[in-house]
Amino acid sequence: MFSSIIKNLSILKKFLFINFITFLFIGTLTIIYLNYVQPNLIKKKMSIHIEIINNTIQNLNRLNINFNKQDIKNFLSSKRFLFQSVDRVVFFDEDYQIIADTNTLDLDPRSFSQRIDVIEFDVPTNSNEASTQEEKLNKKKKTELIERISDYALSTNFGKPFTFTTESYQQFKLSTVKNLIINDAPSGYLMIAESANEIKTAINERKTFVIRTAIFVGIVIFIFSLVLNRYFLKPIQNLVNFTQNIKERSKKKIDLSNLIKRNDELGMLTHSLDEMTNELQKRVNTAENFSTDLVHEIRNPLASLKSASEILSETSNNSEKEKLVKILSHDVERIERLITDYSQMLKDEVAITQEQMKNIDLEEIIKSVVDDFNGIYYSKRGIKINLKVQKNGNKYFIKGIENRIEQVLANLLENSISFSEDKKGIIVELKKNKNNKIQLSVVDEGRGFKEKNTEKIFKRFYSNRPEKFGEHSGLGLNIVKNLVDLHGGIVNASNNKAKNGARIDIYFPTIN
Repeated sequence: MFSSIIKNLSILKKFLFINFITFLFIGTLTIIYLNYVQPNLIKKKMSIHIEIINNTIQNLNRLNINFNKQDIKNFLSSKRFLFQSVDRVVFFDEDYQIIADTNTLDLDPRSFSQRIDVIEFDVPTNSNEASTQEEKLNKKKKTELIERISDYALSTNFGKPFTFTTESYQQFKLSTVKNLIINDAPSGYLMIAESANEIKTAINERKTFVIRTAIFVGIVIFIFSLVLNRYFLKPIQNLVNFTQNIKERSKKKIDLSNLIKRNDELGMLTHSLDEMTNELQKRVNTAENFSTDLVHEIRNPLASLKSASEILSETSNNSEKEKLVKILSHDVERIERLITDYSQMLKDEVAITQEQMKNIDLEEIIKSVVDDFNGIYYSKRGIKINLKVQKNGNKYFIKGIENRIEQVLANLLENSISFSEDKKGIIVELKKNKNNKIQLSVVDEGRGFKEKNTEKIFKRFYSNRPEKFGEHSGLGLNIVKNLVDLHGGIVNASNNKAKNGARIDIYFPTIN
């Protein structure tokens, strides 16, 4: 029940709810404690009263005191030391009439108490009026005492000491009454009373402390709730709204600039989330554009296939048929190449996100790739790939992914070989330029680039070489550029000025 209530609440409401329950629990314990303190303090004083009563009864029996006004008065005068810790002692007969009362004895009050509470009253100017008021007050108090004694005599507490309290303005009194049995005969009642304002004071102090503490804790919780809501919960809610908008593809924009500027963990989280979202959005857009471009690229050879197949079914000229079959073959190769490269590109993108960069030796990787290509194409087409590495004590270490660097060079070499004639040469050069960047160059002796703006060749599906239509998807150089960008490098394309051909230069940042 409790958990089901909490799980549907917001963080702020959960915080306030838990604090409320905790506060309620502590408050209940405090009330129980306060209710326990007063009886415990009264019990301590009651034990003193009982001891005084027992001593009084023992002395009355030992001295064979007659239970009359004069003898009891003499007893109070002679045994005043018994009652020094209390404020008042009253003896009643069996008819609840007062036999002796220290308040009416002509004795020094200090004989019966170690303290004197001085209370100042406004004395009326008319002495008769003052006397009348005092008589009414004394009569009322006397009646209340008689009622207390009679109630005790009729109660189940009769025979045992019974303590009761009376409270008036600025006065808290504690009284204990006990029936007297003198010489084995019921004689009357003994009541002792004292001011117990210190008990009330102690309780009030504790109550005041609890109330002040509760107010202080409440203020702290309130302030903490405001801080929690403003600096943590609202920003988190903004992040939730931000992700929700992305999920729902809402056009509503949520400004996270203030959160990104924060230097705490929430700022770091917002920054990471913003970068991740931008990256995901970029990938989604790339995938959508890529799919659109792929459909467009496939549609062209499909249209050509359809047209060629229709013409082929209607023509009887063998030479014409051969041309159409060649077109069909090229179109099929083009579609197959597009699908293969596209599939491989998607796999590479997934693999790249799972691979980690490390320090790699670019020279060793390039040597390995060049050796593999020479072993294949030198014997097959007589194409020789020459590797030139600038020494001078240079080390060619970069931060990267080894198999991706191999893929970059392999794509460039395949591109150069496909547009090079047999027995031509290709140069792979590795050196450091004047800016201390590592420069990797691939130079061939092919036809070069017809484009004035060579940046076009790195776009997806771009191809301006129709005779090699089926061998190229237009993705190779685009993959090269993406992988170079991933390694923080730059790739440029130009024509080989020394000889006819193309030149690709890649610049990698060095490891400091």
